[in-house]
Amino acid sequence: MGVRGSCVVALREVNSIRSSLPSGRIRLATLEDIPALQELIPESVRVLSAPYYSSREIESALVYIFGVDSQLIKDGTYFVAEHEGQIVGCGGWSKRATLFGGDQSKSGEPEPLLEPTRDPARIRAFYVHPKWARKGIGRQIITACENAVRDAGFSRVELVATLPGEPLYAAMGYTRTERIALNTPGGESLPAFRMVKDLAKGALFISE
Repeated sequence: MGVRGSCVVALREVNSIRSSLPSGRIRLATLEDIPALQELIPESVRVLSAPYYSSREIESALVYIFGVDSQLIKDGTYFVAEHEGQIVGCGGWSKRATLFGGDQSKSGEPEPLLEPTRDPARIRAFYVHPKWARKGIGRQIITACENAVRDAGFSRVELVATLPGEPLYAAMGYTRTERIALNTPGGESLPAFRMVKDLAKGALFISE
């Protein structure tokens, strides 16, 4: 089964569960969703990150780090949550080495594919509209990602969590491996964490 087929199976499983997103659904993102995502992401970051980072850190990160990663959409590994036709959340996984960053942080050709039997997949680029925060949307998208990751042959996942995102990932069974800093060319440094999870054993995997 290909990556897109795996994602479709994952979506069926997630959307069959009683959701806290009334009249909503989770689906694969398309390139036509990019304008809506470009509106959602800055609003999500500015509001939900405000208790954790300074306004200068947030604005610098929006310029240099946070944004749409169109490669995830092209790879068929990025999901959006909809309510009444409006995108209220997004997030995905990657079979490539990059851990974080939107299109503005990249250059050149797409990275080579990871090896599922050796490498962990990446959980990437989660954003929820502030009005829909803490309503289970992030959990639903993570579940869709993990199901698709398993179907693609990966047994481990890793991610970089910002401070506002870390509690959600911890609640979903991810554990910190190290504290890092997201440094921007603008001179800002945002604290964050690398986190990992072993999907095969249902236990936490801590890298050396």
